Amino acid sequence: MMTDFLIDGTEEKATFLFAHGAGAGMDSPFMNFFAAGLAARGFRVVRFEFPYMAARRVDGKKRPPDRAPKLMEALRAAISQAPSTRKLIIGGKSMGGRIASMLAAEEAGLCDGLLCLGYPFHPPGKPEKLRTDHLADIAAPTLIIQGERDPFGGRALGDGLDLPKNFQLHWAPDGNHDLSPRKASGHTAESNWNAAMDAIAAHFS
Repeated sequence: MMTDFLIDGTEEKATFLFAHGAGAGMDSPFMNFFAAGLAARGFRVVRFEFPYMAARRVDGKKRPPDRAPKLMEALRAAISQAPSTRKLIIGGKSMGGRIASMLAAEEAGLCDGLLCLGYPFHPPGKPEKLRTDHLADIAAPTLIIQGERDPFGGRALGDGLDLPKNFQLHWAPDGNHDLSPRKASGHTAESNWNAAMDAIAAHFS
């Protein structure tokens, strides 16, 4: 089955295969903003949808995400069908980033970098159920962009994690799961998102 892509930008730095999160598709405001911003910073951004989200687009019916093996297989297919590139970064928003991390841990040499935007370190309210065991198996340079108050794992958790040396964390000030802050913080979603993209451009240049 062929994958439908949305493609922004040209490959100056790298190609970023950008997977969506569990609840919104590849053209959500968050995905659109990052695709446009990263394209302006020298990346070719290639977006796609997992099968359950593609089906929702056809008939409008909301479905839960498929189980991890099916999502990983869809990502593997997207990698094989995406435009050829000299430098491939895989990753995505929340669930999309987690699935990419699982695939990167399973297949060494699959990509040249991993980028996770709002990594779901644990389910909300269940910090004891960490999703970090496989991270030690990832050899590619990895950047995690995380909100300081992300309910899936914020600053209090992140500062105590023993992440591999090839991992770097960028913190969005007062950021929620989509990196957006509260109005009283003095920050804005746009400033947090742009700072995140500047960090991505610097990390993968």
